[in-house]
Amino acid sequence: MDARQAGGCIERELLILTRHLEMTSPRRVRSGGALDRSAYVLLSRLEAQGPMSVPDLVEAFGLAPSTFTRQTTALLREGLVERTLDPNGSIARKFRVTEEGRARLHADRDAIVAGLADVLGDWPADRLRRFVADLEQFNTDIEQRTGRPWPR
Repeated sequence: MDARQAGGCIERELLILTRHLEMTSPRRVRSGGALDRSAYVLLSRLEAQGPMSVPDLVEAFGLAPSTFTRQTTALLREGLVERTLDPNGSIARKFRVTEEGRARLHADRDAIVAGLADVLGDWPADRLRRFVADLEQFNTDIEQRTGRPWPR
């Protein structure tokens, strides 16, 4: 198998994995209060990196400013993020996760982790370590190519 063939297989498996995650997401597992996918990703990034401005988010994700203006407006309205002054003294406002945002993010994350743990429960420890290491390397390689690392 060459890299192109592997890429085709991985694309298909990622498509299926994404579908499985959508089918078992907290939104479907429990009623009400679950975050949508974009809110989950954005809150996760803010939690990992700390306060970020819209230009910071554009640089981190490579998406249009209007995307983040829409998303942060919705998160502000729900009380999941708040605006704060830039600790470095810039005039730009930054967004940070509120306690409510953190609580909802952690509730959703706990539900997702529990579902994954259920699937992985019968895997031996060495297989789990290898799978995690391969996923981390795969993501790190993508981040290096795109220039958009995810804080760990």
